[in-house]
Amino acid sequence: MKVLTATTDPGYTRPAELSRLDKWLSHYLQDERDLPFAHLVLKITATMLPLAIILFVPSFRGPWWWATFGLFFFFSNARYKGPFGLMLHCTSHRMLFKKKHGWLNHYIPWVLGPMFGQTPESYFVHHMGMHHPENNMPDDESSTMFYQRDSVLGFLRYLGDFLVLGVVRLTGYFTRRNKTTLRFRLLRGEAIYLGVTIVLAFINLPATLAVFVVPFVLSRVIMMLGNWAQHAFIDADTPDNCYTNSVTCINTNYNHKCWNDGYHISHHLKPAMHWTDHPAHFRTNLGQYIEQKAVVFDGIHFLHIFFYLMAKRYDLLARHFVLLDGTPRDEASVVTFLRSRTQRIVLPALVPQLA
Repeated sequence: MKVLTATTDPGYTRPAELSRLDKWLSHYLQDERDLPFAHLVLKITATMLPLAIILFVPSFRGPWWWATFGLFFFFSNARYKGPFGLMLHCTSHRMLFKKKHGWLNHYIPWVLGPMFGQTPESYFVHHMGMHHPENNMPDDESSTMFYQRDSVLGFLRYLGDFLVLGVVRLTGYFTRRNKTTLRFRLLRGEAIYLGVTIVLAFINLPATLAVFVVPFVLSRVIMMLGNWAQHAFIDADTPDNCYTNSVTCINTNYNHKCWNDGYHISHHLKPAMHWTDHPAHFRTNLGQYIEQKAVVFDGIHFLHIFFYLMAKRYDLLARHFVLLDGTPRDEASVVTFLRSRTQRIVLPALVPQLA
């Protein structure tokens, strides 16, 4: 267990003077604090986009093709996958570019996103049109509450359900809610991605697998893995309470690399909050975290949480559990508390439907 100390996660301090590049970029950005996103867009454009194009050159074969693929795979999964995915997340909540340059806001989901396996606009409509409004409750088609969240089999059912029926169920949700514009954007993005992938597969199958198919599978697995960990600890008595259905991770390098994504409780409390404001908001509202018995971990992130749960290593989770009020607790009591938050939940109103 850990006692809460100073948080080391990134905030924002304006530099004394912006570089010439940053001054130029700032003319296009809605918020100067998002300059790191603009830098990331430029880096991905300068590295992955040319590599993806080279992989499709018909005469480019043999060892050099595999070397290029290895470099593309490194950038796609080791270097930029996390930062890009969470930049996509942040820019879904807060548009990156000013309204007068609004066309630039399509560049991330429509040009860069497909190289990371993100079908155009699907993430936005799923996350903004369904996940946040439903807040992991029963009408959230990606809800974790009906699964045993320390079970490998439970996660495999959850993942398989999403991979096979995710788009169908999301389409049904938008139909029931009469969100026809979001439904159109979902189906348009999925259809275009599928159509382009099929056409390119006939032109260059290895390149299509490398640039579109493999990233697509990996991204959907990782997204579900992340959502599972973010909503693994739920108080069955108050499953709609953001303090008790989400998790916060502090003092981890992940927050520096992925724009404070560990602050998932405050993100659900205030979805439009800028990513640099989360550490201060956590400190300011610490009393609420204590009162609501929120789950906060120090020094680990969602991948750790996921794999510790799958291995049922509650002792490791307890080791990083933050004693928010400073009251000493033994490991056994913390483990018991955490186990109680990962049990499958069946709401009384749903029992007849599940029977």
